[in-house]
Amino acid sequence: MLRYILFTCLLGISALVQAQTPTANYTIYNTKTGAEVSFADMMQSLGNADAVLFGEEHNDSIGHMLELDVLQRMHQQHGDKLTLSLEMFETDVQGIMDEYLAGWISEKNFKKESRSWNNYNDYRPMVQYAQEKHLQVVCANAPARYTNMVTRKGLTALLQLPKATQKAYLPPMPVDTLTGAYYDQFLEVMGGHTVPNMQLYQSQNLWDATMSYSITRAMKNKVVLHMNGRFHSDRYLGTAYRVIQQHKKKKVYTISCFRADQYTAAEHQSLADFVILTRL
Repeated sequence: MLRYILFTCLLGISALVQAQTPTANYTIYNTKTGAEVSFADMMQSLGNADAVLFGEEHNDSIGHMLELDVLQRMHQQHGDKLTLSLEMFETDVQGIMDEYLAGWISEKNFKKESRSWNNYNDYRPMVQYAQEKHLQVVCANAPARYTNMVTRKGLTALLQLPKATQKAYLPPMPVDTLTGAYYDQFLEVMGGHTVPNMQLYQSQNLWDATMSYSITRAMKNKVVLHMNGRFHSDRYLGTAYRVIQQHKKKKVYTISCFRADQYTAAEHQSLADFVILTRL
């Protein structure tokens, strides 16, 4: 009897761990067909992915819950071939991330020395899951001191850095500055018709180029799930554009996840492969 009770409790715990975000809190659209689909349908479509870029709103609590759902399901699909990549950590703290995942350092030290974001608790479940399942986590973003350097002095300023520093923390030089649709999107977000400081746009491109380079390196022998603010991957631009151009023969999918009250029906088809509208 005791053995049966223990088994029942373990099943209950397992169900809680694998519990999925309530479907009442989101709606998913397959933009290729325009049809509403289930979470399971979306994950089945993503089953052959070489990389998935999940574009989030950083303050969307339902979106963060769904990110964990996607991570867990992709881990079920790919096992230890899966790697998690995060915009939220910078390339120069990769060693600290690795130490924490290995259990060598405390979470307190990890959060402090990795310069974790103020809302780290939103991403903590994914990091903890990766630690539990022995998955690699890629710290994908450019160190802030270098994006600030570009904002102040332009991309050419990076050439002053020692070659070893460039190789360790940054993408290959020179970094292309994307024009066309991405530039127009950047202007729209900035609220103007021109960028008062072109170096600001160059720093945005460094951000994207570093993340795409981090993803590209991981894709050599892993399936990658990458999390970033959706500006970096919406409309297949920014980071997404760079990854897709580097891997034209591979399956790269994008997700755009945001609150339903920000949704405009006319725009969703061009945003991503899957659009997720969240609601509290």
